[in-house]
Amino acid sequence: MDYQECVNILERMHENPHGLPRSVRQANVPGLLEVLGHPERGLRGMLVVGTNGKGSTCAFAVSAVTATGARVGSMPSPHLQEPRERIRIDGVPVTRAEYTAAFSEVWQAIERHGLPVLAQGIFAATAAVHFRRAGVPLAVAEAGIGGSRAAARELGMDVKVVTGIGLDHIRLLGGSLAQIARAKVAAAQDGDHVVLGRLAPEAATAAEQVLAERAGLSVWRMDREIHYTARTVGSADDGGPVTRVDVTTPRATHRDLPCPLPGAHQHHNLAVAIAAVDAMAERGHIREPESERLCERLAATRWPGRLELVPDARLDEWTGRVLLDGATNPQGVTTVAPEILRHAHADGRPGPSPVLVFSATKDKDVAAMLAPLPSHWPLVLTRTDFHQAAAPTTLRDSLASAGRGSCLTAEDTPSALRRAAELAGPGGLIVVLGSHRLVGETRTELNLPPL
Repeated sequence: MDYQECVNILERMHENPHGLPRSVRQANVPGLLEVLGHPERGLRGMLVVGTNGKGSTCAFAVSAVTATGARVGSMPSPHLQEPRERIRIDGVPVTRAEYTAAFSEVWQAIERHGLPVLAQGIFAATAAVHFRRAGVPLAVAEAGIGGSRAAARELGMDVKVVTGIGLDHIRLLGGSLAQIARAKVAAAQDGDHVVLGRLAPEAATAAEQVLAERAGLSVWRMDREIHYTARTVGSADDGGPVTRVDVTTPRATHRDLPCPLPGAHQHHNLAVAIAAVDAMAERGHIREPESERLCERLAATRWPGRLELVPDARLDEWTGRVLLDGATNPQGVTTVAPEILRHAHADGRPGPSPVLVFSATKDKDVAAMLAPLPSHWPLVLTRTDFHQAAAPTTLRDSLASAGRGSCLTAEDTPSALRRAAELAGPGGLIVVLGSHRLVGETRTELNLPPL
């Protein structure tokens, strides 16, 4: 088996070739881990669930753990450009050869024992196998969708982190904040240490109801056991603020932490990550990070596709700026909109409006997603190669029925980017959002390597 075969198999698994119910494929994950010799049993660490902010929180947490001198594996979800991005050691994606070796072991077990699983189950099992091969005992795992039903929950991490709760994936999780909170917080098991980010009252009440059903929990909540303050200390090269964050948990106070990821929401994500790392230290999984080393590692944190600015992007003869963000729901776009608007007015000069390139899956409220951004900005709708991506004409019809004006359509990401470049003009700004897959395809088109 080579790497491309792995990619092809994963694409087929997304399409459920056996036609089995999701619940059946979900239930097979523990059996798969068993026939693999339980690669997860040597792992300790955290599982991060939530509607938004999981990837950034995990990136901060990995940086903080590496500040202790420990090696740590991580499992971001989803990937942007290649599946191997979902398995990292100290924040660095594994090689294609390493991914193929671990994936082959998992796939052979699936075929030998007749255990079809969700693609998320394959991702989790493949990561656990690689961590066993690499001798890495610590892991920061990101749940895909949900909490109790997330495949990564089967890896047994005893620190559970909930970044926040919003309305997304309602077909699977429910149509209210309370239902979604219950689904995600249900990832917590007896004896866990739970870290809760800032939750709306409805979600917080539901979360407490779920936690009351568990025994032996330790629970730290944002604005109760966890506190943070942020302050501006200068300006970055792109004109944005340079910030420092103080975080206090029941275990320690961390001062002057750098927050290199843009947007005020990242201050919260950083605080949640630091609280989760303190929880790992509380459990004896890691030692306390030394303050100077912690700041050094946090300052180096990068997370592609989240308000990622490519200042000198090139598409054929066009050069300009491309701003990438993987916001996939209305709450996510609302959160990043201030930063998008800041970049739109960064040079202070009159000129063409930024051009939006947008794609989404079939289950998204696209009108609500685009509502936080100016309606007069040119909009190019497209679709990615993801099997659940909505057709551009479907997106256009949804927006028209919601009262949005004219917009353009393009059959794929490359053609959408080139149409946007024509509209933006030399040196203009293209904003790409709505889908992680769209962000990944754009990075590939811009010749940016997987990070």
